[in-house]
Amino acid sequence: MTEHVDETTFRDRAERVQRALGDADADLAVLFPSSNLHYVAGFDEEPAERHLFLFVPRDGDPVFVVPALYETQVASESWVEDVRGYADSDDQIAVVEDVLDDVLWGVDGKPRVLVDDSMWATFTQDLREVVPGASWELASEALESVRVRKDDAELAALREAGRVADAVSEWVRARGEDVVGMTEAELAGEIERELRERGASGLAFPVIVGSGPNGAMPHHTHGDRVVERGDPVVLDFGGFVDDYPGDQTRTMVFAGDPPEEFERVHDVVREAQQAGVDAVEPGVEAQAVDAAAREVIADAGYGDAFVHRTGHGVGLDVHEPPYVVDGNDRTLEPGMVCSIEPGVYLDGEFGVRIEDLVVVTEDGCERLNHSDRGWRAE
Repeated sequence: MTEHVDETTFRDRAERVQRALGDADADLAVLFPSSNLHYVAGFDEEPAERHLFLFVPRDGDPVFVVPALYETQVASESWVEDVRGYADSDDQIAVVEDVLDDVLWGVDGKPRVLVDDSMWATFTQDLREVVPGASWELASEALESVRVRKDDAELAALREAGRVADAVSEWVRARGEDVVGMTEAELAGEIERELRERGASGLAFPVIVGSGPNGAMPHHTHGDRVVERGDPVVLDFGGFVDDYPGDQTRTMVFAGDPPEEFERVHDVVREAQQAGVDAVEPGVEAQAVDAAAREVIADAGYGDAFVHRTGHGVGLDVHEPPYVVDGNDRTLEPGMVCSIEPGVYLDGEFGVRIEDLVVVTEDGCERLNHSDRGWRAE
């Protein structure tokens, strides 16, 4: 089970999912190795070729179906009591069919089943064959509304991940002129090392070090380009803490004078990021936060150079709802966590992005990142 999260929390999550199934008029959710399974059961595993499912009925107790080699592990790491293992020589489909008979017992008419959004097609087809009369939809229909508001355990982990990212950001800034002459890949390697040494169990995503013109590519990771004096460097990184990711971006110049237009662009992006943060509060539509940040950049004449959404939700997945983007009229609620990360990218010259994670509170928001947002690292 996830470290520092007690069994009661996972039971409560499962009960909320069951209530959401009722609201969606669904009879059953079938979860596959994914963040959904991790969220409900506390068991984390990568997908593989064997059938491994958690069946969560609208009424009654959840049931695991697992390969025998996982049986003891699942029983010890998850709160779910009904764990049914099968040997490699068993008929896996027959085992699944028996469980479905149990969890759908008493369901009249055509069962409505929600399957994990990331479930492999081969397993979805197996389920369809076992219950040919069922209707099939995606589990996000029920789970998204539950997962989008973080509980206390999740917020504690995200705050700690933010603290780790802050510490590494300040460490990088203090390197100053020592960074000049390093390759992007070398600096990325040092950032990864520092994240781990300060408490991260792994990378939330590949470290982004975009120096000079590489910074104008928003998802450039890192390469063999050498950081030069005067280079603006986009630094985007985060590490997992108790299974939850940090995600922070700063744009720094480690030595020398940046391009003439850089300071103005950085000021614009910083103002836009603050405008986005200031717009976050309960009842506000996600698209209104995007508009608040985007307006600042457009008014400064860089609207066409802001080429991505203002932000995304963060939880067990580093990208999840709510998405802070034009067209998303979902209203923000306390407990939601999202990034606010406007950027301006001048092709062939440089890029600037500033990103913090925020938690929606009862009357506004709480920043999870507090490191220096300025550009000068000297």
